[in-house]
Amino acid sequence: MILDIKGVEKQGIILFSESELSKEFLELIWTIISIFITIVGVTLGVLVIVWLERKISAGIQQRIGPEYAGPLGIIQALADGIKLLLKEDVIPARGDIWLFNIGPAVVVIPVFLSYLVIPFGKHIILADLGIGIFFWIAVSSIAPLGLLMAGYGSNNKYSFLGGLRAAAQSISYEIPLALCVLSISLLSNSLSTIDIVNAQSKYGLLGWNLWRQPIGFLIFFISSLAECERLPFDLPEAEEELVAGYQTEYSGIKFGLFYVGSYLNLLVSSLFVTVLYLGGWDLSIPFLPIPNQITWILTDRIFDIINTIIGIIITLTKAYLFLFVSIMTRWTLPRVRIDQLLDLGWKFLLPVALGNPLLTASFQVLLLD
Repeated sequence: MILDIKGVEKQGIILFSESELSKEFLELIWTIISIFITIVGVTLGVLVIVWLERKISAGIQQRIGPEYAGPLGIIQALADGIKLLLKEDVIPARGDIWLFNIGPAVVVIPVFLSYLVIPFGKHIILADLGIGIFFWIAVSSIAPLGLLMAGYGSNNKYSFLGGLRAAAQSISYEIPLALCVLSISLLSNSLSTIDIVNAQSKYGLLGWNLWRQPIGFLIFFISSLAECERLPFDLPEAEEELVAGYQTEYSGIKFGLFYVGSYLNLLVSSLFVTVLYLGGWDLSIPFLPIPNQITWILTDRIFDIINTIIGIIITLTKAYLFLFVSIMTRWTLPRVRIDQLLDLGWKFLLPVALGNPLLTASFQVLLLD
């Protein structure tokens, strides 16, 4: 009997350990699936941005734009990507092969990592980190190193100058960007992206940080355009000065990765503008009660699913509206000179961005008193 009891105990321990292993295995599988869905969704979002930019640009310039590759030219971006995959990969004869090959990956991978802390809905986030917003700033600061590596590894003076410009531009505008984020964290008492959205959702539209931080919003908008190297701040790849900048010697899919990284970065910036200033997934109107009949007809499970889908749609709608403003800016303002770019960052945006958290902290202290 003693032996049988010990055998039963051993079987119970084995079953318990197997159940724990299966639970961890299921969690691992679910994590991999979530990451895969996010990567596919983000890539499709980039294709949509490319199509929108071409159509909006054509409309502004009174052209037709892409219309032959699929209905309304919606698969033109996919056709261009396939074309780049099939092109020959050329490497400069006297360039640094390692830096030349690693550069595009160093540009793209940190931008993908930024999507870990973006809440697309109330419970739709890959990693709810306590320092999520500073994680984005830290990760995004790695991408300019890839541009510098690409410029230096190309063994081309124009490419090297483009890499240096990219690094100088990124450093100049990352500091005002981080100071704007610091002001938002002071208002929300948290660095978590989920907490920042929840802090704005208390008062609906009236609680958006856009109304409480208008100066910070403008600085964030200008800095995000400079970080994404969008016109009027595309100095690292100015055609009339540097041929094409750090990507002059690239071809094929490596050339395409730089554009993918640029559009990924633009989408990240738009999503963070939505989270930080436009209330994220929340679009509630204050003092407007939800009819009890709706909540009575729907079960809690269905109601949660519908709320999640609506939250994702609201987040993406706000982000793409901001993207529309960025595209319009490209065809509205002329390109600035490099000295004007650096003067704007260091002599104007930085002092204003330094005063913004000071003013925010003063108001917080007055409200507490």
